[in-house]
Order: sequence, then C-alpha cells, then structure tokens
Amino acid sequence: MNIAPFIDLVEDLNRDLVKSERYLRLILAIQRAIPCDVVALLKLKHDHLVPVAVVGLKQEALARQFAISHHPRLQQILANSHITRFDAESTLPDPYDGLVDDDSEQLHVHDCMGSTIYIDGKPWGVLTLDAMQAGSFDTLNPTETRAYITAVAAAINTSEHIEALEVKVERNHQVAQYMLATTGPSSIIGNSVAVRDLLSEINTVASSDLSVLITGETGVGKELVAKSIHQQSRRSEQPLVQINCAALPENIVESELFGHVKGAYSGAVSDRRGRFELADGGTLFLDEVGELPLAVQAKLLRTLQNGEIQRVGSDDTIVVDVRIVAATNRNLQLEVKEGRFRADLYHRLSVYPLPVPPLRDRGKDVILLAGYFLEKNQHQLGVTKLRLQQTAIDQLTRYYWPGNVRELEHVLSRAALRATSEQGRHASIISISRVHLGSEFSPSHSAASAIAEVDNISDNHSTIEISQVLTLGLRDSTDEYQRQVIQTVLAAERGNLAAVARCLKLDRSNLIRTMQRLWLDPNAAY
Repeated sequence: MNIAPFIDLVEDLNRDLVKSERYLRLILAIQRAIPCDVVALLKLKHDHLVPVAVVGLKQEALARQFAISHHPRLQQILANSHITRFDAESTLPDPYDGLVDDDSEQLHVHDCMGSTIYIDGKPWGVLTLDAMQAGSFDTLNPTETRAYITAVAAAINTSEHIEALEVKVERNHQVAQYMLATTGPSSIIGNSVAVRDLLSEINTVASSDLSVLITGETGVGKELVAKSIHQQSRRSEQPLVQINCAALPENIVESELFGHVKGAYSGAVSDRRGRFELADGGTLFLDEVGELPLAVQAKLLRTLQNGEIQRVGSDDTIVVDVRIVAATNRNLQLEVKEGRFRADLYHRLSVYPLPVPPLRDRGKDVILLAGYFLEKNQHQLGVTKLRLQQTAIDQLTRYYWPGNVRELEHVLSRAALRATSEQGRHASIISISRVHLGSEFSPSHSAASAIAEVDNISDNHSTIEISQVLTLGLRDSTDEYQRQVIQTVLAAERGNLAAVARCLKLDRSNLIRTMQRLWLDPNAAY
C-alpha cells in the first residue's frame, strides 16, 4: 500500500467542494486503497452515529441515526483505540445488514472492520469497512491500515477547518447537506432541489427579525421549518413559544395570546402571562394562524404594530420584543378576498413568505425520510432491523402523498407493526413489502370506478357548456365542476371521506373544507 495518494487527497480537500463531497471523495479513496464493498463514515453526535458519507449502501442509510446503545459492533469500535475486526463468525448483529445496495434482501456473510476517528484527541466518529467475501481483510497489514486511518483523520480535520471558515464567509454553503446542522426533532431531512431551496431560504431569513409566513399543505413540516428559523437566529438562546390557533376555543384565544389578570372573567383566579410575554426576547410561532377569529386578529395586529400588549382585564401596557413566525395551510390571500382574514394583518405576517414543498415534489427524499422513520420504529418496537423491500420502495416513490411527511410516518409505523406481527419480533431482519403498506397504495374497485366516472365528466362537454361559463362566470363554473366530481366519488365510495380524499389526492381536512365551501355536507349519507 502507498500512503502518498492520501497526502494528495488532503491537499485536494482545500478545493471548492461542499463538505458532503469532501467526505464522499475521502471514502472513495479508502475503497480504492483497501478493496471492499461498503465504506461508511459516521459522525458522533451525542449518543448516535450519523452517516455523513457512504459507498455501497442504499440511499435510505444516509437518514439513519444509529443509536450506539442499540448497535454492539459500533459500540466496540468506539470503545477501542485501535482497529476493530469482526470475522464472519461473529454473532454480533451488523448495523448494515439489509442496507447493502445490491439485489439481495438477505443477510450477508462478510468481513467487517472499523476504527474510531480522533480529532484533537477526541472521538469524532467512526470509519467502517465491509466486504461480502469472508476473509477479505486477512492479508491487510495493520500498520499500513492504521496509517490510512490517520490520514483519514487528517483529511477530516482539514475539512472541518474549511467548513468553519465557510460558515463565517457564507452561511449558505450549509444548504448542500442532507440534514440541517441540528439533529433531533427539528431536523429537516432531504437532498432534493426543493429542500435545498427551502434550506437556502431559511438561512437567508433566519438571521433577520422579519416576520415569516410559512405556507404549505397539511403534514409538510411547517413546524420544523419554524424551529429551524429560530435555531439559526440571533434569538436561538431565547425561548421559542408555540400556540396552535386552531386548537383553542374562541373565548380563550385572547387570554392565551396576551394573558389575563385575576378576576378578568369567570375562572380567572390568578394573574396569568400570555404567550407573548413568555416569548419576550425570543420567537412566537403562531401555528394555523388562518384559524384566528377576526376580533382577535385586530388585537394581534395592534401588538405587531407597536410591540405592546394588554392582559385581558387590565389597562396596563406591557412592552414585548418578540419575533413572529406564523404558519398556515390555508390560502390567506383568498381568505382576505373573501373577508375571513384581515388584509393588514396578512401583510404584517407575510413580510417574508416561505412556502414548504409537498412531499410529492421532493423526489427521492421519500426514501431518506423512510430510513429515518424506520430507524425510530425499530427501536420503538424493540426489533433488530426493519428494512424496505424493493416492492415497497417502488410504491413509496410512486405514491402521491396527500398527507405529506406526516402521512409517510404513519404509513411506515403501520407497515412496521404489520411486518413485525407477521415475521416475529425476534427475526434478524424484518422486511417490509408493498403488502404491508396498506390498501391506500392500491385503489379499490369503487375508487377506480369513480375515477373513470370523473374522466367521463371531463370528457362530456355538455356537463358544463361554454354558455354556462359565460352565464355563471369562470369561478362559479369551476365550483360547479368540483361539486360534480366530489359528488360522483362520494357516491362511489359510499360517503367514505378517507377513501374519497385518497382517490382525489387530497388531504382529508382539505377535502372537508372544500366540501363546506361548495355547500356539500360531509356527514350526509350516501
């Protein structure tokens, strides 16, 4: 083996590459130097190891977060200051079994070795190498292999310094990562163009104090976007306070926002601070802001204009310094036009509009997200490994996802439970196939018939004649067409709103709102 290529590699890492490309180039060089089938570089984040670059693993592996306590091989590698080798007879489960990027769904008998990467004397992460052929690493010289590991650490150290400089010069360089810099419940997972654009927008607006209006369909992750904005803002050390405007009865919304004093109304037995006071110095996230009553909208507007609040029942003015981030799945411009939302408040909230893309526009992000959710599910269910068969992957990538990321999470939770019940909790690998995903991935006969009837409606020019359009106007004619389509599918599905929503590729709540707008009764018998 020759160490010279790694010296050249360390110099190459100073070129204008994003961090993920530096890491990928690094492990490709390792694979050339030490012939193997799988190489993975994982960074240590608290009690998890998170892949930052992989070769030879399925795409979903990049979104896995390997809890060290659940993976004894990774535990042993971290506990050992030298290279750790596992032979083919090792009974310890391999974290990558079922994730290898080949056509097999089975376990592999293979060699595995790994080493902790140290930066400045502290563990940074681990490098693992796997070979499908038993005995592949028998002829390696331990001293020379250690030299490669040392060179990898030097290259990573160089990359870390480059990244630190890039962050100071231009924060937008971070948008090329698979995951937002923070981990946990506020992470945004994805590498699609749509997500890269979203992360770039977040990075742009986060450092300001501008009000942000996050828009998007139900389940796209608007709350995660709000958390990301706060975490990257200068207020990140201050509280992020959330209020779900749709979940509060109209008579207590004002008290929740602005607080109240003792005796302000029946049941007000003591003074109470509202969300604005709790968020003072930080960020207030108004989730589902489109649901606020008009009377409360007027008081909210006054607060946004002058930064002052009054508790319910009090004449005293309290000054607050709060950044507003709001979110809605409604079309607020339409709500303004129809008199359900104040135009002046809309303009105050939407200083920086930020649309979140639906899952169907994010391409292969669905597989990355699936990997993340399955990693969570396998720990919750107490199973060793959950893996997607190709039939399931094909269905996930083709599905329309009217409920977006939230629907994906629920679908995978149900699928994992079904597969575990069928294959047994103690199976070495539990495989999820198309069948486990549920009936929503194969339209029912009645739904297919309904779709055919809808096609007939669109093909039947006598349904809505041009003369009718001229009489009713384009909007009323469009409403009439939507009414006919929904009624047709409702009849075919016998009033099953969930089935109708799937057939029409709508979120169920959006379907109900559309029906109400069209004066169709969601509870009517069909």
